[in-house]
Amino acid sequence: MESFKKKSYSLLRFARKYRHAVPLIIYGIIYLSWFAYLEKTVVRPSRIIHVPLDDKIPFCEIFVIPYMLWFLYVAVTVAYFFFRDRDGYTRAFIFLSTGMTVFLLISTLWPNGHNLRPYIMPRDNIFTEMVSALYRTDTPTNLWPSIHVYNSLGCHIAVMNSERLKKHKGIRAVSFILCVSIIMSTMFIKQHSVFDVTTAFIMATVMYGLVYQSDILLNLHRNAQNRRNRKPMVS
Repeated sequence: MESFKKKSYSLLRFARKYRHAVPLIIYGIIYLSWFAYLEKTVVRPSRIIHVPLDDKIPFCEIFVIPYMLWFLYVAVTVAYFFFRDRDGYTRAFIFLSTGMTVFLLISTLWPNGHNLRPYIMPRDNIFTEMVSALYRTDTPTNLWPSIHVYNSLGCHIAVMNSERLKKHKGIRAVSFILCVSIIMSTMFIKQHSVFDVTTAFIMATVMYGLVYQSDILLNLHRNAQNRRNRKPMVS
């Protein structure tokens, strides 16, 4: 019985310590479900995105490597702040989830796509094979603004604004290199238009001001949490 009580207490402590995972899990389910729905339904986008600069950027298949590293970059960054920096995690979560929600709304209300992908791969190597595999699983729709770009900026901003990481110049440098290479990759493997990238930068700039330069969204988030955690008064 005593052992059961200890285990129950340990589980309760664990649940309380990491209860901030609940919004992340709920939002993850909502985002992935919504995005999967858009990928299936947006077959013929009503708006084709293209700017003249897109035609000047060559196709360079080796950039598929940083493009794929995006998934690891975002996951590791979020995990680090989740376990090591509660305030940094909250800010990063607000930054990322707000931008991703804007992206979903835009994709729903203004279905968009592009015709930038090469019809025939200019070369035959392992990197073009990786790009071809990516093309088969990721349709050229729901592009604006680029979440690859926006989330990369969000992760690097979180790293650069972390008090814990100020002395870790190596980590900050790696984050910068990853962020820049991922952004470049979206255009070099023809996954995104320059327009998608530019609008992602604009949205990230606005969100940086709201999340890191002021506490408007952070205070709204904390007030919402306090209302949920507040216990009803017993008369």
